[in-house]
Amino acid sequence: MRISICSVLMALASPIVCAQTMQDVLEASKPSDWRELQPENALYLELESGRVIIELAPEFAPRHVENIRTLVRERYFDGLAIIRVQDNFVAQWGDAEGHKPLGTAKKALTAEFTRSAKGLAFTKLPDPDTYAPEIGFVSGFPAARDRADGTAWLTHCYGMVGVGRDTDADSAGGTELYVVIGHAPRQLDRNITVVGRVVHGMEHLSSLPRGTGALGFYEKAEQHVPIRQIRLASEVPASERTPLELLRTDTPTFEALVESRRNRRDEWYKVPAGRIDVCSVPLPVRARD
Repeated sequence: MRISICSVLMALASPIVCAQTMQDVLEASKPSDWRELQPENALYLELESGRVIIELAPEFAPRHVENIRTLVRERYFDGLAIIRVQDNFVAQWGDAEGHKPLGTAKKALTAEFTRSAKGLAFTKLPDPDTYAPEIGFVSGFPAARDRADGTAWLTHCYGMVGVGRDTDADSAGGTELYVVIGHAPRQLDRNITVVGRVVHGMEHLSSLPRGTGALGFYEKAEQHVPIRQIRLASEVPASERTPLELLRTDTPTFEALVESRRNRRDEWYKVPAGRIDVCSVPLPVRARD
């Protein structure tokens, strides 16, 4: 086990101020700083290359999340494909032909671009943001809020999952989903319903061949990346699940992690940035014993 100088100084109650690295913070974390990924809020997207795990965000998009759960339970996504991979932007999947029956799920819902900020446990970041009055985290998700109008919303960071739509704001229900695989497209904030984030297996999406058609769509059916199936983790036998823990974002440990990234004191860094944006805060995930 690696013992850091910071840990030794803290154990000795040293008056010397020691700047922690993220590794120091994580090594000093307590079991209570972590939370289990809940099976009813976890999607297993199974590709030939491996499993992608998505954590759903019912606090922000309850109607869309429930509709997606219905689509998954009724096996809507099984046998569909990833049909679009736009470089530095998104990977998107859905029914390329548009003929698959929906079952009892709804094709379109009223948009859930924002929600009331009331009642949210919002961990505010200390630095200003270009796209929102305040930025921070809610239940592990990068988020923003506006005290003036009392709204909050999820931000379009790397790995976030959104619902594809047409021009009409209320034209989507979750039959087409995308994952941000490039630089955070924050201009999409409050313009698309965001339903979750990838917490495991992101490499299976970010490394896919880029589409050569307009907006990164694959031009030939043989280019499509087949989806074997999508399941809620709660539908999968416990022995076949991927047990994960996620660092909570409402603790002093998380605040220390944020500070360790705002002011990098690793030997390699010569000039600490002194600030951080919401999409640059890492969200640690680890295997649960």
